[in-house]
Amino acid sequence: MSRTRCQDSAQKADSAIYKALLESTKAIPWKLDWHSMEFVYIGPQIEQILGWSPESWVTIDDWANRMHPDDRHWVVDFCVSQSREGADHEADYRALTKSGEYRWIRDVVHVMRDEDGNVEALVGFMFDIHERKRTELELVRLQKELEALSYKDGLTGVANRRMFDETLAEEWAGARRHRQPLSLILLDIDFFKQYNDHFGHVQGDESLRQVAQALAGAATRPRDFVARYGGEEFVLVLPETDARAAHLIAERCRNQIFKLQIAHPLSAVSQVLTVSLGLGTRIPGHGDEPTAFLRQVDECLYNAKQQGRNRLVSLA
Repeated sequence: MSRTRCQDSAQKADSAIYKALLESTKAIPWKLDWHSMEFVYIGPQIEQILGWSPESWVTIDDWANRMHPDDRHWVVDFCVSQSREGADHEADYRALTKSGEYRWIRDVVHVMRDEDGNVEALVGFMFDIHERKRTELELVRLQKELEALSYKDGLTGVANRRMFDETLAEEWAGARRHRQPLSLILLDIDFFKQYNDHFGHVQGDESLRQVAQALAGAATRPRDFVARYGGEEFVLVLPETDARAAHLIAERCRNQIFKLQIAHPLSAVSQVLTVSLGLGTRIPGHGDEPTAFLRQVDECLYNAKQQGRNRLVSLA
């Protein structure tokens, strides 16, 4: 046998070995001619994972069209631009299966150049990362859910003190930046200790839930914010709200709670559950702090209780 024939036989054997190795892996090997944008090769594993036969992958359009519409634009733009630059890259996207579902795929791409440095082909592997991606997305969802719960009062369902502190700081900074009024309402359920002592904590908790929902129903604009401040105290943050509008919202809160008609036989001011409210409005200036404003509104609430409860006192 001639030396040339021996070399040809060795090359064919090597090629067969490489092909066998490629087709035995769970990843999907592929090669794309850069000039024609046609697939030179794609592994048979593609049919096992996505359902499409290797023969159906003819051009780059088949790859792009079998991609989730939400992923297609950025993935195609990213991969094409990276390939033109000659940069190896990878991308995660949802690929359409023949049955009409989507599976998460990771495409790892290597750019091949000719002797002059020009791009001549792309080779790579597609990896099925569907289960891993689904787990990652579920973890992200749970993390967001836990984060949301950390900002919610477990009893009443409205925001908690932590969320209030962050919201007040954020809205205060925005009001100062845009020179807009910010209003704050603090309210306290009148004689709530006596209510709890008489009806018990179970019914007391239920009344807190009812009050919280009444307040949420009274503050209906998109940025109106309601939180449980602590115990039987609640707070409302009202961005871009002047004193007159805030006064109307405060009275609406008081009326909504009165309409609940929650019996309170031990109240010294009414036969039903009532609240006392403190209200303040400010256009924050340079150097003004929200904590000082909060203390002033808290003093208004204190004055409302000192003046007989079941009333609203506003900052002068």
